[in-house]
Amino acid sequence: MRKIIDRYIFQEIAFPFILILCILTFVLLMGKILQIMDLFINKGVGFFSIVKIIIFLMPSFMLFTIPIALLISVLIAVGRLSSDNEITALKTSGISLLQMYYPVAVASMITFVLTLLISYFILPQSNFSTKRLLFNLVQQNAQIGIKEKVFNDDFKGFLIYADKVPHDKNYMEGIIVSDKRIIGEQNTILAQKAILQSDQESMMVKLKLENGSIHTVSANLKNYRKIDFKSYDLILDLSNVLASFDESAKSGKEMTISELLRNAGKKEGNVKKRRELLVEMHNRFAIPTACILFGLLALPLGIRSQRSVKAKGFATGLIIVTLYYLLRIGAEAVAVNGHLPVAICVWTPNLLFSLVGICLFYLHYREISLFSRTHIRG
Repeated sequence: MRKIIDRYIFQEIAFPFILILCILTFVLLMGKILQIMDLFINKGVGFFSIVKIIIFLMPSFMLFTIPIALLISVLIAVGRLSSDNEITALKTSGISLLQMYYPVAVASMITFVLTLLISYFILPQSNFSTKRLLFNLVQQNAQIGIKEKVFNDDFKGFLIYADKVPHDKNYMEGIIVSDKRIIGEQNTILAQKAILQSDQESMMVKLKLENGSIHTVSANLKNYRKIDFKSYDLILDLSNVLASFDESAKSGKEMTISELLRNAGKKEGNVKKRRELLVEMHNRFAIPTACILFGLLALPLGIRSQRSVKAKGFATGLIIVTLYYLLRIGAEAVAVNGHLPVAICVWTPNLLFSLVGICLFYLHYREISLFSRTHIRG
């Protein structure tokens, strides 16, 4: 009998969890869909490359959507059982709130393990793979980063402007290049047409200019020189982009735990940067732990004596999630600025919500009401 009830409650949680997880992940993906569609439609990036980008983005989305989906699904499931008086029936048959928590705890542990695996192993690799894939796309189609009527400074020592970039052609028109490689001498290059060519072996990109002129002004603004050309090649330095693939230049979200510990433990360097790495390291464990505290908090909050629609559980979940992440953002800001130790700041939101969840669970377990002297019914 006990196993049947546990399985029944677990199934009530599982279906809305899967549905809400898909919806929330899709909503987050919509924030990136315009950029992805621009790569596919305007920049000629292949369909399979687009699929890879979406797959690589999923872990960063699911790290947040899994705990949220668990919270809302438990609220909806328990709220439905409560409004249909099934909670009352279970209590009448001798099943306590602690026994009802067992399937919720199982669901919480499953999502905790899944989120921890994503945070610890999958997330840094997917973030790094995303950057590497985008860089490879730039190499395969160097024109992907140059937008029409926009100053582009992706290449070290150069500022490039293109008046027109035809979508179906592999060239640009109306080119202005500011060459800042020589200190004390400003070179401005004007050209009617330019073609970007990439070399996979040397990891270099060449800008082939046609029918233009080079205008040079000395540092004291007393000398001016002009050189006309029919063809002129510029080797664009990608060292600032290539550096992002070195371990030392990785962002915190692209580092493994060992890399975070190693870089955060360095005595030299920016103190604020080291705190940011420590915050990221603690978040790898603190965010998955939210699955456990959300399950503990959702069970007592989902029990209601009156009938209500499922939207109420969804709204309650969004309010709790908003409060939790606002508190987390504030705590992280305090940690990065060095006002309090990083560990205390990062884990404070989890501690506070755990205490609230334990208190609410105890009150419902003992059937104590905060608002009246009567016991809780159902």
